[in-house]
Amino acid sequence: MSTHALLVLYGSQTGTAQDTAERIGRQAQRRRMRVRVEALDSYNVANLISESLVVFVCATTGQGDPPDNMKTFWRFLFRKSLPADSLCRLDSAVLGLGDSSYPKFNFVAKKLHKRLLLLGANMLLPVGLADDQHDLGPDGVIDPWLISFWQKALSLYPPPAGLAPLREEEKLPPRYVFHFLDEVPDKQTEHLQTPDNKAPPTPLQPFPAGVVFNQRVTPPSHFQDVRHIEFDITGSNIQYSPGDVVMMRPCNAAEDVEQFCQLLKLGPERYFTLTPTDSSTAAVPAHLPQPCSVRFLVEQFLDISAVPRRSFFEVLATFATNELELDKLLEFSSAQGQDGLHSYCNRPHRTALEVLADFPHTTAELSIDCLLDLFPEIQPRSFSIASSLLQHPNRIQILVAVVKYKSMLFKPRKGLCSSWLASLDPSKGDVYVPLWVKKGSLSFPQDPDTPVIMVGPGTGVAPFRSAIQERAAQGKMANVLFFGCRSESKDFYCRSEWEEKVQAGQMILVTAFSRDQEEKIYVQHRVKEQSKLLWDLIAKKNAFFYIAGNAKQMPASVCDALKEVFQKEGGMSENQAQEMLDAMEKAKRFQSETWS
Repeated sequence: MSTHALLVLYGSQTGTAQDTAERIGRQAQRRRMRVRVEALDSYNVANLISESLVVFVCATTGQGDPPDNMKTFWRFLFRKSLPADSLCRLDSAVLGLGDSSYPKFNFVAKKLHKRLLLLGANMLLPVGLADDQHDLGPDGVIDPWLISFWQKALSLYPPPAGLAPLREEEKLPPRYVFHFLDEVPDKQTEHLQTPDNKAPPTPLQPFPAGVVFNQRVTPPSHFQDVRHIEFDITGSNIQYSPGDVVMMRPCNAAEDVEQFCQLLKLGPERYFTLTPTDSSTAAVPAHLPQPCSVRFLVEQFLDISAVPRRSFFEVLATFATNELELDKLLEFSSAQGQDGLHSYCNRPHRTALEVLADFPHTTAELSIDCLLDLFPEIQPRSFSIASSLLQHPNRIQILVAVVKYKSMLFKPRKGLCSSWLASLDPSKGDVYVPLWVKKGSLSFPQDPDTPVIMVGPGTGVAPFRSAIQERAAQGKMANVLFFGCRSESKDFYCRSEWEEKVQAGQMILVTAFSRDQEEKIYVQHRVKEQSKLLWDLIAKKNAFFYIAGNAKQMPASVCDALKEVFQKEGGMSENQAQEMLDAMEKAKRFQSETWS
């Protein structure tokens, strides 16, 4: 092994950057390099001055923000007191993962690259800007970037003489080893305890909130099952404001857990402990209790029902002994095979569990020690909070669209978290969901006279329900809501509540029901129609303007409609309208929260 070690640090929100970082780690092992892979916030950033070679892999979230697991690192790195040459002995490279349909495309990676240069680091190559919108997906940028990176890195840090690199299909040692216990431990540590201290819940110590209400709010005949779910947070020390989000980790369905255990011949009630294979491996994942049961591991930790990434096939191929299966797995792992992988996996939304069933000979060869290398951890899901503590003390309410649709596969596709939430029935006994709250990207003005204009079609209305409840309770009456859905009779969420608040003079409601007439009418059409009202509120009364909802066409269409309002009512040119919108965004008077 090389005397120099490569350090791969990642900032990841949904697991994609972590997956890419781990892939770089495996490539380093194959090139006989010592390597460590860590989340940025679990690494002691003060040690950075003594590292020789570091790759940073970072995603960008929200409005150009760093992911949650690199925020501490981010604050430290941008301290003004850091000397300009503090990283002059560091060879480094930055790989960003982003989506060019968002305005702040790869903002975090670009800013990090610039900052490292300012601190004197030697950047081995230009910042890599992977793009979900690329014809070949993020790999269209990642693959060529990595080829360049390894050329540079290996010329500076050559592997020991006489040691050939390991082939792609050769098995790497697992990161962790399982030790099965002969007896079930006395103390069951897996079930959540209510935190004793007065600190609010965290990802590592969530609060088990009781589900007190779980009701469908769309008629049974409607294609979309949307749920209004309410959690009791009494005794949790949770405080939240409008715009904040509630986080939770879903569980795999019981039938999937059973099938997985059968395929891998695992006894779900058996207990084990884990040890890292060597000192460079990160500690045992914090969400896994020690000792742990196989059932807990499969139900609450391994993401077996997600569409697997390319890295899954790379690892799976190293276990294949059947020639046909090996050929297919190597094809799916290769840069040339990504079209085929997309058709097999992404298009029909085939799950990792279904892939295991499709490759029975390889699955039979899997050892339990490889499970944490093969499957990512289930990622927490976030939901905009749809209630205010002023109106609903000790409660959190959310609005959830249950994901279920047909693909070319026989079994309907289901969203892991929404399906799990929909299945929780408080009428059949106590049901608890471990959760915590984090700051959202939307913030609302404190001045009682500042008007607030909100555009929230579909479940995008959730954070605005929270804001309107809070503002009405505080006597802030200047609230305008644009709500859009398919049909007035099918998916007009919170209708009676809006009507009561309109009657009480607490808000103005403008609706767009896209399918209730011949031509489709969306929220952006209503924005244009209300140009006089909007111009008066924005230009004369300093109103704040918000958008929340699906990131496809709606946010861009609403922005275009708003610029048309500025042009029509303010006599502006197209450029001036854009400048006004940019100025509003800079002053936080224009905010959006969108998701794909």
